[in-house]
Amino acid sequence: MHESQWFALLNLGNLTFSSANAILSFALALYLLAQNGRSGVARAFCALLACMITVHIGDVMLLRVDSIAAAYIWLKFQWLGLAFFPAAFMHFSVNLLRTTNDDRPWRRLAVILFYLLGAFFLWLALATNLLVGGAPLYFPYAAQFAGGELFSLYTLYFFVLTGWGWWYINRARARSLTPTSRRRTTYLSIAVVAPTMGVFPYLLLASQPSNLPVWALLVITLAGNVAIAFMIIITAYTVAYYGALLPDRIIKRSLVKFLVQGPILGIAILGLLYLVPAAERALRIPHDIALLFAVVGSVVGFQILIILGEPLVDLIVFWSDRAEIIWLRRLDERLLTHSDLRQLLENILAALCDRLRSNTGFVATVREGELRLDAQFGNRARALACLESLDAAHLLDLPRGRAGIERFDGFWVIPLRGADEEGVLGMLAIATHESDLSAEECIYMAHLGERAGTALADRRLQQGLIGALRQIGPEIESLQRLRVNIRYPGAPPLDTAAEDLLKEPDLVNWVKDALTHYWGGPKLTESPLLRLRIVREALEQNDYNAARAVRAVLTMAIDHLKPEGERSLTASEWLLYNILDLRFIQGLRVRDIAPRLAMSESDLYRKQRIALDELAKTLTAMENEQSHR
Repeated sequence: MHESQWFALLNLGNLTFSSANAILSFALALYLLAQNGRSGVARAFCALLACMITVHIGDVMLLRVDSIAAAYIWLKFQWLGLAFFPAAFMHFSVNLLRTTNDDRPWRRLAVILFYLLGAFFLWLALATNLLVGGAPLYFPYAAQFAGGELFSLYTLYFFVLTGWGWWYINRARARSLTPTSRRRTTYLSIAVVAPTMGVFPYLLLASQPSNLPVWALLVITLAGNVAIAFMIIITAYTVAYYGALLPDRIIKRSLVKFLVQGPILGIAILGLLYLVPAAERALRIPHDIALLFAVVGSVVGFQILIILGEPLVDLIVFWSDRAEIIWLRRLDERLLTHSDLRQLLENILAALCDRLRSNTGFVATVREGELRLDAQFGNRARALACLESLDAAHLLDLPRGRAGIERFDGFWVIPLRGADEEGVLGMLAIATHESDLSAEECIYMAHLGERAGTALADRRLQQGLIGALRQIGPEIESLQRLRVNIRYPGAPPLDTAAEDLLKEPDLVNWVKDALTHYWGGPKLTESPLLRLRIVREALEQNDYNAARAVRAVLTMAIDHLKPEGERSLTASEWLLYNILDLRFIQGLRVRDIAPRLAMSESDLYRKQRIALDELAKTLTAMENEQSHR
């Protein structure tokens, strides 16, 4: 291959990876904001990515422009990121250090001042020639401004601030007390080096650009772009865990899935598009045809690679949990919803009716000792009449298989049992005028009966499993919330979720919603009141059961409204307590409560609003008292 062709190939690699870095930075910034936007570390890292996006977009455009005027515009554009990158890096490192309970107010003020200083450097770059200026200098396969009188000041500012920030990251690593946090900060301290060094405009420091070997410039730039792409992913992967509510396995899989289906697919398509001109020349095909095959082929082919490579990716990413992950996925594939079960039973009935030449069939299940129609084909009235005349206890005496097939009231009936269960789960019945069934028909009916029995047994088992999961769901959610509430001993609160909650105008509505599900329900287990400190403290006392914790706090608040002395249903001082107790705790209807309290229903509704307002004020007072302990 000729030397110029090698240079063109290296330049194409630089163009591809510069584009990849811009795509990765943009995609990961959106991902972190959507998935983890409440974390200060994630937000600061997104600011850092925004600076990198402008630099890499400028790199891509500079590799494609063919005039000095165009190069001038994109070189200026890059300074939107270069000017603010040191401040964003310091912002990120300060927020990371805060997670270890090392917080100083002057650092936050310093970050603001650094952003202002970045704005000053941006003004110098765009409006004057003191920082950079003049006509762009053309290097081999690159372009850059000449450094101005104050460029050495910016260089000092850049490396002092990034070095300072890197020292803060290592300080956060040293303060990390657990192996997990220490490992993640170690990843960060190493991974941030490549993006930091990669954005600095080193060509401005070259005094004799024409003497720089072309191959050295292209190889170094390509290696730097590859390292930057890899390190961006590592850094984003680590940042995704800060402040996240989900288990590590979920975060890891979500990020991998997003990378493969989003930016990596985009980068693959972009790389193919860069190769389209070469394919056009080699194959002598029109541009639109080459473009069509490149886009469609890459999208479809990449999806096939995703399907084929998913087991290998899971094996690598979830190595320690691979057995459980495989089991959970198989469970998800085999779960039967109510609609799935009905459709399966209807398919079995359709197959049997076609085989036995019948126009009516049904499946009934045993519920609360009675046979109830679950799936039916043909004459519904005839099926119901058969059910009414058949005793469920009679099915217990019928054996398994074709020996248990019995003719009853114009139907051939077979009991349905699970594979490992002796009890009868239901029955399958097919109407037919035939007085006898052939051996093959008996075998066929017995086989489909076993399939139906297995499906009913699986569904019953799954209902028990789903019921158990629903019971422990609030506890799992509570434990996940606690993951972000753990702080170092003596640390001040890192968020103001509880204080913000008390200022919400919907507080009274949230209190009412929780009371309406006082004895259980999603409005209680998923109530925003779980963010209160008094509720989080009650979680520990109630075995991390969200429903019991919220109910305990509401009960305590209602008791605060209870006057002293003997209870009276007509005394005015007892009115608010009586309304809350009768309406929500005892669950009585308004039309039953109003006569007992000697008032009209409309008046009761007005007084109920007052009672809820007072209860919300009581909760606020309890929360404020807890925060001052």
